[in-house]
Amino acid sequence: MLSKVAKYSALIAIASTSLFATDFNIQAEKDRKALVKYMEAKFKDPVKNRSFFPYSTEDELKNTIKKGVKASELAKGSYGYDMKGREQYDDINELPPYEDAIDEGEALYKNNKALQKCFPKTDIAGDYPYFDDKKGEVITITQAINDCLVDAGQKKWNIKKGKMAKLEAYFAHKSKEAGKKVDIKINSKAAEEAYERGKKAYYSQRGYLKLSCATCHVQGAGKRVRAEYMSPLLGHTTHFPVYRLKWNSLGTLERRIEGCNKDEGENPHKGSSKWAKEVLYFMSYMSNGMTIDGPDIRK
Repeated sequence: MLSKVAKYSALIAIASTSLFATDFNIQAEKDRKALVKYMEAKFKDPVKNRSFFPYSTEDELKNTIKKGVKASELAKGSYGYDMKGREQYDDINELPPYEDAIDEGEALYKNNKALQKCFPKTDIAGDYPYFDDKKGEVITITQAINDCLVDAGQKKWNIKKGKMAKLEAYFAHKSKEAGKKVDIKINSKAAEEAYERGKKAYYSQRGYLKLSCATCHVQGAGKRVRAEYMSPLLGHTTHFPVYRLKWNSLGTLERRIEGCNKDEGENPHKGSSKWAKEVLYFMSYMSNGMTIDGPDIRK
């Protein structure tokens, strides 16, 4: 009898611990579901919801902005709803300019025993960033790669392009091949606080232009700025690294976030900063459950 009670008590303890662990993402889940609902409502019927698209013409709303876009489609960014842009995107992807980078990334991995030891599995793009409770900080895939190199007595790589972007392209490609999804965890109070700081930073106005990330990528998603449509927060991290036509090269999330931060009129935070890593932690959680779609192309 006592052994049965002991077993039952142990099961209750395990269940309680598991439940407690998931409690830390309750608000984050509410935020993510609210974002999905908002985006799908916005694109349900662009003509009827014209208040969301104040700069678009009647012709655009009928023939360019796709009707009834689902959250999963936004892994393609603005190409998830911009039908004309999607045609150009598909044409370019017939011979993707990042293809060689994937092969080069594979060679970097297979020729470096330290990387193979640190990352025995390569379909890992959706697992980052994560919160390391021992270090008390968010760890991005970029940081994890550089930490691995340094621990092996090797030099750090540029966090924005070059070898880093190529290796990440290989990891993203393997993750896409395996059908992996974004799977960001919030398993502690410290992780929850990092998420909340990232969310606050994302929605806070900054710089002399008084813009926030959300100005463009939540409220502004679907709006046109000159000839380009702004991409949504939902799905933003699923397709990196990206080959931007503007860059004429492949770049990491850190490269893009520094550029966006600068565009807001602020002296940009470095991609390796606590601020940037926590913003990326928030952004990545918002895409939880979405399929990895990288590497990819953007204008």
